Amino acid sequence: MKAKDMREKPVEDLRELEKSLVNDHFHAKLKNFTNRLDDTSSMRKLRKDVARVKTLLAEAARGKAKAASAGAPAAEKAQKKAAPKPSASKPAAKAKAAVPAATPSKPAESKPAKAPAAKKTKAPKSETK
Repeated sequence: MKAKDMREKPVEDLRELEKSLVNDHFHAKLKNFTNRLDDTSSMRKLRKDVARVKTLLAEAARGKAKAASAGAPAAEKAQKKAAPKPSASKPAAKAKAAVPAATPSKPAESKPAKAPAAKKTKAPKSETK
C-alpha cells in the first residue's frame, strides 16, 4: 500500500488496518518458521506497511494536538515561553543546606585485622601401576 492511499482513510480504519497487518505478519512468521511460507519477502513488506500505518497514526495524533494548541490564547503561550526552567543544581544545593553542619560525628571504630587464611596444599598424587 502507498502512503497516499492511506492518508485518505479515517483514523479508525487505519487502526483496524494496523491490527490486521500485525496479525498477518505474525502468521507469516509462523509459516516461515514451519517452512510453509512461499514468499519470504511478504514478511518484510508487511513490516514496512505496519510502520507506514503507525507513522500515519502518529501524524494524525500530532495534527490533533497542533489543532488544539492553535486554539489556545496567546497569553498562555507567552507564559509557557517565559516560565524559567528548573536547573539540576538547585535541588542538590537545597539538600546540602538541610543537613546541619554542627552534627558531631562518631569516630570510626577500628576492627582488628583478620589473619590471612592458611593455604591448603594438595597432597602429591601417588603413582600406582
